[in-house]
Amino acid sequence: MDKMKPLVIGDLVIEKPVIQGGMGVGISLSSLAGAVAKVGGLGIISTAQIGFREPDFKENPLKANLRAIGSELKKAREIAPKGAIGFNIMVATKHYDMWVKEAVKAGADAIISGAGLPVSLPEYAEAAYEEMKAVGKKLLRRTKLAPIVSTAKAAMVICKMWDRKYHRVPDFVVVEGPLAGGHLGFSREQLTELEADTTDTAHTFHKEAYEAEIRSIIDFVKKLGEKYGKMIPVVVAGGIYTHEDVLRQMELGADGVQVATRFVTTEECDAPEDYKQAYIQAKQEDIVITKSPVGMPGRAIRNAFLKQVEAERKPPKHCYQCLER
Repeated sequence: MDKMKPLVIGDLVIEKPVIQGGMGVGISLSSLAGAVAKVGGLGIISTAQIGFREPDFKENPLKANLRAIGSELKKAREIAPKGAIGFNIMVATKHYDMWVKEAVKAGADAIISGAGLPVSLPEYAEAAYEEMKAVGKKLLRRTKLAPIVSTAKAAMVICKMWDRKYHRVPDFVVVEGPLAGGHLGFSREQLTELEADTTDTAHTFHKEAYEAEIRSIIDFVKKLGEKYGKMIPVVVAGGIYTHEDVLRQMELGADGVQVATRFVTTEECDAPEDYKQAYIQAKQEDIVITKSPVGMPGRAIRNAFLKQVEAERKPPKHCYQCLER
């Protein structure tokens, strides 16, 4: 990694071109994000039910979650005072606008947003700046905004919307391929087909096909950046496990990579030890495609809970008002 160029996002320079992907609930919080930022990457805190450990979470989850955004960022800053730290905020989150504003006001270096198209992300960030200005709060650096896309079409849609509505473009773009973990922008049928084709020939075909898609996204984003006279970095995510995987994405033209699952079993990860052990003990055949709570397909370890869900619907015992419906 020492020979790779830093990931430059405007005035934000990430020494190591690696973004640690956001994982919730409670998997990537201040400990993991701070540790990654301390060694030169971009640490990302997941806001998915981020306040679940707050004493009033069950009675007032919104208040607890918004409070935890500031406290988790503060703890991460204590670990990495000079590091870059941001948030992953799902578009599907209930009160999405409030989460974005809180992250900006807290001083996040970046917000990465997916699980839907973050059409209004710039609007909510600007509203936060105006609210800060109204109370005389000084802005040290504007929060960098990045949509998560899976296809060239999605990249075009979101970039053109931001262009038309806000006369701006993303500060960087995150591309999540079909091998990524959660909230994937592909149909269940597409992912199941990919999982079913286990031969080397089939795997190579799918890999090359999506690499062509990555190149298309990079080409589009670079041309858009030229129009605005700015560099818009493209970060690729999904199935990146080794140093060779990282190098391959750079060869395709990526400016950086986003890695999530690889960090789960680290000592610094915020997940409980039992959770980490489930990853360590899992076999390839244990990884299945399932429908995530936001309604999009994703990957999970087939455990006792998933088996129960497959057999019968399990209604929630309590609603924490986490997702839009």
